[in-house]
Amino acid sequence: MPWLRRPRRFLSNMSTRTHRFFVFCIMITIVVISFFLLRNTNSFISQQEQICDSKLNQIKGRELIHHDVSSEKPIFFIGGMPRSGTTLVRAIIDSHPQVRCGEETRVIPRILSMRTAWEKSAIEWNRLLAGGMTEQILDSAVRAFIYEILFLHGPSADILCDKDPFVLKYASYITSIFPSAKFLLVARDARAVIHSVITRKVTITGFSLTDYRQNFKLWNQGFESMYQECKEVGKYRCLIVYYEQLVLQPKQTIKNILKFLNITWVNDVLHHEELIGKKISLSKTEHSSAQVVKPINLEALTKWVGHIPVDVLREIDKLAPMLKKLGYDTKSNVPSYGIPDKLVLRNMDRLRDNAKFWDAQAKAYARNLSNTAIV
Repeated sequence: MPWLRRPRRFLSNMSTRTHRFFVFCIMITIVVISFFLLRNTNSFISQQEQICDSKLNQIKGRELIHHDVSSEKPIFFIGGMPRSGTTLVRAIIDSHPQVRCGEETRVIPRILSMRTAWEKSAIEWNRLLAGGMTEQILDSAVRAFIYEILFLHGPSADILCDKDPFVLKYASYITSIFPSAKFLLVARDARAVIHSVITRKVTITGFSLTDYRQNFKLWNQGFESMYQECKEVGKYRCLIVYYEQLVLQPKQTIKNILKFLNITWVNDVLHHEELIGKKISLSKTEHSSAQVVKPINLEALTKWVGHIPVDVLREIDKLAPMLKKLGYDTKSNVPSYGIPDKLVLRNMDRLRDNAKFWDAQAKAYARNLSNTAIV
């Protein structure tokens, strides 16, 4: 019937209009939400760009600081095989009012060893590079680490110095990150070195407390490595200091050292023992501390004579060819190193006339920890 169809048509039209209105509302809602999301996204991107720009500026700032070395203090390094006189050299130079060396850091050769190991391992090096650790980043970090250690190691000084025996193994690399650095390589007759290692029971990684042959081979290998590094950086950056000449002719030898380092002469460097416990700090974990409390003397110069097996001495040129290369007399069992000057002879008289006093001084700085390996 017609009057029944009209309400149905009317309801159908109303349903269609409602549906269309509902769809329209949804579309409007989506547009509004999209607008706000886009606006917030743009704001977020803008914020991230600002953060990135800020970080980039910070990095650039750090790079500028890193490359601005004008404010850094001069640095030099003292190294050589253990028991060669490196502690004596640093104590003498530490007596200079412009210089501060201090005790062995132990951490500087370790960070240098670690840096070398990273590059030697192709797998590890590629992993570092893949992770964004560029050579420049690593070198900048190692450089900052070393300088921070030296700078904060002790009281302020015009010139900073590091004495870690094995640091000279990395002279070439150190020069690449500290172009103005200088090096002192302390050389000593290997026969005296090995005799000291064995009799004083100094545990050095790889060395034996009984096997002379093994020790001479390791001394030769270690010193040759440092010697080559010294030659690599050149004579204007690296000076070889002979222990024997230092104790026989201290004034001339120290003058040569200071001239090489561009440091003015002061008489304090001839009497370092007077500054022990004052300007010069010694560590009781270092084997040589008990010896350097005394004035420069000849006590340890030829202690090795008569104590090394004769059959080992016959093979010395084969076991330690660097000895001959350094100019040491390997044919004589009692070599002559030179004539002592008057200062040293007076020091020997002082030690003899006040033996109890100097023995007490030595005991006060005697090593009081169990022997641990020098790495």
